Amino acid sequence: MSKWMVMAKKADFYHISEKFGISPITARLIRNRDIIGDDEIEVFLKGNMKGLHDGHLMTDMDLAALVMQKRIAAGARIRIMGDYDVDGICSSYILLAGLQFAGADVDCVLPDRIRDGYGLNNNLIDEAIKDGIDTIITCDNGIAASSQVEYAKSKGMTVVITDHHEVPFEIKDNDVREEILPKADAVVDPKRKGSAYPFAEICGAVVAYKFLEVLFEIMEIDTTVPSKELFKELIVFAGFATVCDVMELVDENRIIVREALKQIKTCRNTGLKALIHANGLDDKEISCYHFGFVLGPCLNATGRLDSAMRGLKLLCTEDRIEAAKMAADLKALNDSRKDMTQMGVDRASAVVNDYGENIPDVLVIYLPECHESIAGIIAGKIKEKYVRPTIVLTDAKEGVKGSGRSIESYDMYEELSACKDLFTKFGGHKMAAGLSLPKENIDELRRRLNENSKLQEDDFDPVEHIDMEMPLKYASIGLVKEFSVLEPFGNGNPKPSFAARNIHIMSGRIMGKNRNCAKYRICDDEGLRYDMMYFGDMEKWHEFLKKRYGNETVDRLYDGTLKSDITVKAMYYPDINAYQGRESLQIIMQDYQ
Repeated sequence: MSKWMVMAKKADFYHISEKFGISPITARLIRNRDIIGDDEIEVFLKGNMKGLHDGHLMTDMDLAALVMQKRIAAGARIRIMGDYDVDGICSSYILLAGLQFAGADVDCVLPDRIRDGYGLNNNLIDEAIKDGIDTIITCDNGIAASSQVEYAKSKGMTVVITDHHEVPFEIKDNDVREEILPKADAVVDPKRKGSAYPFAEICGAVVAYKFLEVLFEIMEIDTTVPSKELFKELIVFAGFATVCDVMELVDENRIIVREALKQIKTCRNTGLKALIHANGLDDKEISCYHFGFVLGPCLNATGRLDSAMRGLKLLCTEDRIEAAKMAADLKALNDSRKDMTQMGVDRASAVVNDYGENIPDVLVIYLPECHESIAGIIAGKIKEKYVRPTIVLTDAKEGVKGSGRSIESYDMYEELSACKDLFTKFGGHKMAAGLSLPKENIDELRRRLNENSKLQEDDFDPVEHIDMEMPLKYASIGLVKEFSVLEPFGNGNPKPSFAARNIHIMSGRIMGKNRNCAKYRICDDEGLRYDMMYFGDMEKWHEFLKKRYGNETVDRLYDGTLKSDITVKAMYYPDINAYQGRESLQIIMQDYQ
């Protein structure tokens, strides 16, 4: 069972309620997100684009813009080199659209995941030279490409790095960290040591967006129409990438995503509109969920199973017919990726289950036949299932490569840094990493990570953070609508969650094509009745009920002959069910005890 942790943060909720015209419940939710004081609350509720941080504060930002201004003025041939995920595709599109607007002779190449691997490499640099390119600007990569940048510079190229990943380092005497920066003409990364930029946790697309703002200012490009319209479009892709790269929706990230969701309604990008249509979202209010779990995976699938250039071309095309065909292909590609992923998860689960009760602290799973592009997705699902830091490795052209996903109490980048002598290449951050290594080093990596592990037993218990205990009678359609002031919801700003005791389940109906959800009629101790939905693991839910109430009682729950209530404690959030123009309150159960 999960551990439930109910927050108990203090504040004058009635003062907040009266001052900002919200309920004390919503005031408590804001405090639970560590928004403290009237000024912070004002920004949280009403913050806009004027509240974004100044891009000039990033180390080397002005230098990078000046370098690019000079290259544009000199008529240099410029190549953008991005990454093959959503952030890489979006940041590449942002730079491409912005530099073209600024008059640059610019194109873009995204690496092939299998042939090229992550980020800059010497082959891509040689191809650029062959194509007459003399200037490279990266996005969403490059901070760890010291040798590749050195190679490009030796060929007389100008190189500008824009990235957001952790800066590589070495431990010197007295445990002092020394950054290892590529010797490019400019290196822009909000995570650089000593940076004056106040919020480092932005994605590559936001760094690219800020770079264009500074470049346009230095080049004295008029920021009224049409460039104003350009930046309205580009903020959509900055927000899209923020969600898909799982950045926390706090500080300026929240403002950017909120603005992106606002501007997407009128976004004129032909490719994005086609992707929305291909997924049947034309009549939907686009949300973070659609960014992260519907549209984003379609773009990601191109880089995983084919070429990320297809995703970039979709965003660049202005032909509606071509865009519709490309978007349909991307959706089909993603559907194929889903099937492959499930097969990989099943195989990885079998490997873990072979450990029995002696599951290692850190899972290093070798799946030689797995498509390397979905290793990260599989690692994420296994991490969620077993609550362990997980690395999934598969065969590559040379040795093995893979991806890792971590839990909150384990800094994966730090731990892998201690084993970097085993890798031919690695990079990432606290919660995720990518790595390549010789096959013969797999066992040693597994051994070292587990011997060095400082994880404790309770680190492996899933923890559910609950905003407050709230009886169902306090939930209402009006309150749910008020919660919209807290949006957008996502990593770092979760949807509100509540706990209620003595939920009496009277009847139920299993639903869904795969019978993977259910609808229940419930009541509270006062006899007030509600509809409740559950979309979680139905098998575990039924095991829980059978263990407590027996098989016959569970059967009667669904055949309408239940003689006595099934009573549980529920972690839930209230929602609105809109059907045929009518609205009704609906309880969504997230967990149970």
